[in-house]
Amino acid sequence: MECNFIWTNKDGHGLGVIMNYIARDGSIWLTATSQRARIKALKRDPRASVVISSMGTDMGPGKTVTYKGRVKLHDDQATKDWFYPAMAEIISPYPAPTPEAAIQHLDTPLRVIIELIPEKAIKFDGDAISQASYDGTVPGSEG
Repeated sequence: MECNFIWTNKDGHGLGVIMNYIARDGSIWLTATSQRARIKALKRDPRASVVISSMGTDMGPGKTVTYKGRVKLHDDQATKDWFYPAMAEIISPYPAPTPEAAIQHLDTPLRVIIELIPEKAIKFDGDAISQASYDGTVPGSEG
């Protein structure tokens, strides 16, 4: 349900924030209002990343997948029509007690939908790294 969404500011520094997301049609979908600094930064430079952790899943902690790619910003009604109900199912009961209330919470005049189109996936498996380390098979461990 949550990911770390990462973009760069005008000085080239990477910044991130924890956000709810939807994975659909090969893209990662998120939302924010257009006055957020991240939206202004994405208009300047559409490159971004999403890091999704295995924490809280049946895989246990210590695993991540990072998707890097480019962002498209959507403000059309057709995208909002499918996105708001899907996101409302994820975010209710917080910040709104029901999916219907969550849709109302999301449906604001300045809201945009962020579509991250992945160009590369980078997987990390802490269990495998740890086991390899114990086995002495991690590159660079000799010496």
